[in-house]
Amino acid sequence: MLFNFKNKTVLVTGSNNGNGLAIAKAYSKLKANVIRVDRKFTTKMKSKDIIFDLENYNQIKNLVISVKKTSKKVDILINNAGVSLSSLNPYKDFISYHKTLSVNLHSPFYLISYISDLMPKHSSIIQITSLGQRFGFRKNPSYQISKAGLAQLTRCAAIDFQKKKIRVNNICPGYIKTNMTRKSYTNKFKTKERIDRTITKRWGVPQDLVGSVLFLSSKHSSYINGSTIDVDGGWSVNGV
Repeated sequence: MLFNFKNKTVLVTGSNNGNGLAIAKAYSKLKANVIRVDRKFTTKMKSKDIIFDLENYNQIKNLVISVKKTSKKVDILINNAGVSLSSLNPYKDFISYHKTLSVNLHSPFYLISYISDLMPKHSSIIQITSLGQRFGFRKNPSYQISKAGLAQLTRCAAIDFQKKKIRVNNICPGYIKTNMTRKSYTNKFKTKERIDRTITKRWGVPQDLVGSVLFLSSKHSSYINGSTIDVDGGWSVNGV
């Protein structure tokens, strides 16, 4: 078996649906002990589910106390949870700005800070970022700021945690069909615009992220650290 996560504990944030759920299910099928964290759970799987709103990043210490009741260690942390909030005037909508940064950037920082204390040598942290980490898109500066910050946090943490033998890497998704992107992929104009730009000529689905996530958290990627794997169908390299 190429990937075997038996006796490994994996914590996946934002895992009630979408990308996080696909990732959590993949680890569960490979015999990992899965801990899911989300604001609510409407989906069921073989996992320990902890209800927690990551907007309350200053309470993450309490979340980690709950994690410790379930497992003495965490081998893999997947910082997947994220929000993208639309606004008519994003440069004046300070509530959305602070919520976006709280969930997308501050909570991963706090989780890394606390969960790393539970991580043995050769553990792995994977951040789910976005094309917004390196490209400018209209009318959503808060989201792009948060994802760019998350990508930089990865590079910093990869250096700072190398003494503990903890690797930190990014997965950068392109346009994936999830609840967050529903308004886009149900819009015929936006769908065509994005498919035309994407080399593979289709939107991604959550399952498209699974292989890269499993690889980055396995021994087969032991020489990859502080890096980003683009899972975007070739969107970011297409010069058209």
